[in-house]
Amino acid sequence: MKDNTEDKILVAAQKVFIEKGMDGARMQEIANEAGINKALLHYYFRSKQKLFEAIFKMVFSQIFPNLMELANANSPIDKRIATFIDKYISLLQKHAFLPTFILKEMNRDPKFLATIIKSSGINPPEIFAMLEREMNQGTIRRMDPRDLLINILSLSIFPFAAQPLFNIVLFNDDKAAYTQFLEARKNSIKEFVLNAILTKQ
Repeated sequence: MKDNTEDKILVAAQKVFIEKGMDGARMQEIANEAGINKALLHYYFRSKQKLFEAIFKMVFSQIFPNLMELANANSPIDKRIATFIDKYISLLQKHAFLPTFILKEMNRDPKFLATIIKSSGINPPEIFAMLEREMNQGTIRRMDPRDLLINILSLSIFPFAAQPLFNIVLFNDDKAAYTQFLEARKNSIKEFVLNAILTKQ
């Protein structure tokens, strides 16, 4: 039977890091949450920083390889963008803590986050070159590729980051209704983005 201690540690650490942040979290708290002793925790992860890095790598590894696969695929650009939006929002639904956590840690140590993102396989120049080719072919209108990427990420992330407020103000604290709204946003974001960038042919 596979030893699942490392998985238990990652789940526990994620919970503690969300509640306390990187600076506020303590290894003893993580060990307690995982139901193990501190020595065993240090056996698997030598330091809090190593554990923090492992969590981010685990989550980001689910996002960015998909982005690079889509950047290099042969399907039409509208299909690739739509697929990325679907997958990205599905990931945020699965890891709803991620936007708030990233915003918090982005201010604490942006270089660390940048290093993790780059190590996950993302290559922005390659994505921008692909979008430039599409612009040259006339399939999408001319724009700064960074604008497009930031627009997609912002439209996808913000409703999750602001969920505690929006759920109360706009949905009368009806969590089920807000969950349905987030699912429906997959289509509304795709429609909004594609209408904004596709050339009329």
